Amino acid sequence: MGFRTESRITIAGSAADVWAYLSDVGRWPEWAPTVLECRTAGGAPLQPGTRVEQRAKGILGTSRSRAQHVTAVDEPRSMAFAGPLGTSSARWGMELEPLGDGLTDTLMWIEVDLEGPMRAIPAGLFKQRIQRVSDVEMVAIKAAVESG
Repeated sequence: MGFRTESRITIAGSAADVWAYLSDVGRWPEWAPTVLECRTAGGAPLQPGTRVEQRAKGILGTSRSRAQHVTAVDEPRSMAFAGPLGTSSARWGMELEPLGDGLTDTLMWIEVDLEGPMRAIPAGLFKQRIQRVSDVEMVAIKAAVESG
């Protein structure tokens, strides 16, 4: 059992500008509310197979390490990642489409395969939570790119 969410926003910036911001993983804490620190393993470029390491917010003020792997990169059009989400597996990505006049249609998609104990969570509620967070993230990405 699994689900997919999508969040879409138009950003006043070129696809290259949006790409530059999103591919700078050190800036992910600016728009991802659970990410405290982020880097690629060994400073590797963002390419398939690269490990993206994060320090993430935990419960009650704690933090924990987590990692994802880059699964696809098509600069400046799309990037995708895969990794654990609790006891489940997830994939997510960004797709950029130039609209002309310096605008970029930006899509974030997330796919979750509910596995293990997380199968007890009602999929609809979990999907709503992920949708709310990704919608907030997209607004933050838009604000950052548009502010230069």
